[in-house]
Amino acid sequence: MVLSWGVLLPLGALLARFCKVLPSQDWPRALDNPFWWHAHRLLQCSGVLAMTVGVAVAWLGAQGAGGLARIHAAAGWALCLAGWAQVVGALLRGTKGGPTDREMRGDHYDMTPWRLVFERVHKTLGWLSLVAAIAVTALGLVVADAPRWMPIVLCLWWMALGGAFVALQRRGCCIDTYQAIWGPDAIHPGNRMPPVGWGVRRPFH
Repeated sequence: MVLSWGVLLPLGALLARFCKVLPSQDWPRALDNPFWWHAHRLLQCSGVLAMTVGVAVAWLGAQGAGGLARIHAAAGWALCLAGWAQVVGALLRGTKGGPTDREMRGDHYDMTPWRLVFERVHKTLGWLSLVAAIAVTALGLVVADAPRWMPIVLCLWWMALGGAFVALQRRGCCIDTYQAIWGPDAIHPGNRMPPVGWGVRRPFH
């Protein structure tokens, strides 16, 4: 569970937010950089898989737990449901469309209501879950009487992730997914709508 919520899932979210356009990429001449998508999908799927294994281990070994363990279990179940919901939501995100797809029309390219709902829910639930995971993981380390080095290392890791988040956000690296894929031209329907999410930047708008 520490590997899942402490390492893999936050790293995957960070890459998805800030690596849609890489510094070495000649954007907007070079569009649709696939690195962020493959990295995000690999890390989030690995994180949810590790989480699921952790649930099975905890389920077998935590019978009769009480006190803080019950609070941790209830909060942990909520996080697990959020993690599984993110996977299901991603599978139901709709079609892509656009000039590089088999068909021009698509939920993402046209930014249909279905796609807008997906993006709002996916981003909001994802980031809220990661913030909540800090408290739930810390409580879990207490309940499990984890080795003292674990919370120290995990705290340093989270501070590094937080520092990277702030630095990359200030640099303007959170580029709108739509423009990262299709560019800033107003001919694309999604560029006539505001971007979804807090702090998302459109270099040309």
